[in-house]
Amino acid sequence: MDEYITQIGQFIEANQAWAGPITFLLTLGESMVLLGLFIPATALMLLTGGLIGAGTLAPWGVIAWGIAGAIVGDALSYYLGRWAGPGVLRRWPLKQQRTGVARARLFFYRYGFASVLIGRFLGPIRSTIPTVAGVMGMAHGRFQLANVLSAVLWMPLMLAPGYITARSLGTAQNAQQIAMMIGAGLSVLLGCGLLLAMVRKRRQPVRVRRGN
Repeated sequence: MDEYITQIGQFIEANQAWAGPITFLLTLGESMVLLGLFIPATALMLLTGGLIGAGTLAPWGVIAWGIAGAIVGDALSYYLGRWAGPGVLRRWPLKQQRTGVARARLFFYRYGFASVLIGRFLGPIRSTIPTVAGVMGMAHGRFQLANVLSAVLWMPLMLAPGYITARSLGTAQNAQQIAMMIGAGLSVLLGCGLLLAMVRKRRQPVRVRRGN
């Protein structure tokens, strides 16, 4: 697997025009139900972030392609759930992933909209949540809103560690690089804020009932 990741990284570095489309395919695959379990997109995004930090790749095209791939992958998984219905969760190959499917269903049942928004950041259920949302009849508009918002937050976060590591090894900094680091930091803060708000909202009714 390490050799595979290295080869793709070398190809991206040597063929910079393909960096965006390759990123699109990687994020699409990782967001697709089941495919996400076999595609090492996380490691490749770290590598791509390093190439951006080193000045080899332009950041905004890669980010745009990556966001688009993540949105399309989740949307396809959602429509699969809507089209196939509950039976898809009991068929191969999802039948072989009972624990992951059960976790995804419970997470969606508890948090609904927020589960799609936050689920992209949770590796074990990332690629299953959209299909579960489709199976359980989540409204199209609500799903796509959570899908787009989570993709916009997720992609910079995936690239940020590699980018920051590469920049720490260099000396030059410019306005574009600083803006990207600030953007990544704001994405982290916003993601954490959404998660805390979700948890507080779910705990509040329990406290009220106890008070009564």
